[in-house]
Amino acid sequence: MPKGQPSVVPDDGLTTRQRRNRPLVVVHTGIGKGKSTAAFGLALRAWNQGWPIGVFQFVKSAKWKVGEENALRVLGASGEGGTVDWHKMGEGWSWVQRELQGDNLSNEEKAREGWEQVKRDLAAETYKLYVLDEFAYPMHWGWVDTDEVVSVLRERPGTQHVVITGRNAPEKLVGFADLVTDMSKVKHPMDAGQKGQRGIEW
Repeated sequence: MPKGQPSVVPDDGLTTRQRRNRPLVVVHTGIGKGKSTAAFGLALRAWNQGWPIGVFQFVKSAKWKVGEENALRVLGASGEGGTVDWHKMGEGWSWVQRELQGDNLSNEEKAREGWEQVKRDLAAETYKLYVLDEFAYPMHWGWVDTDEVVSVLRERPGTQHVVITGRNAPEKLVGFADLVTDMSKVKHPMDAGQKGQRGIEW
């Protein structure tokens, strides 16, 4: 696609402008590093366009301070671009034992609760860009129904873009999405026994 020109122009009855502005569902999956990072990079572009952005973290611990969170929160509050709301839907329901947090909701219930909030925001057209970080996992584990996710995304109103990250994205989601990137791993420092480090992993 040199200069951003599509190789095929479909006979779909849409004008070039209508087709260009069609809302997208984007999936970043695969075993390689960079799925969430790529989604947050897209959020930076959306912020620059003045779009309201909603980030929904489904798996990472609420205590896990990802660097992009602080950066996007500062940008969102700057008044120069779009707004940024950051929701930690899981509140640590993956890697932190919920018993230590005095939590009564199971991991599965929290995942469903998070998805219900996303559905409410989609119906209300709260955001122009949704980053559903690590949302592929609840679908892969069967906690959230993939068919329902695809149906809700297909019927979402307005021009809301949705980015979903995580390994093992279900085939039905991949088939439905407009843009899918499979992050493959060629090499990683952890293969040589090196732990994650500041500025690279968080």
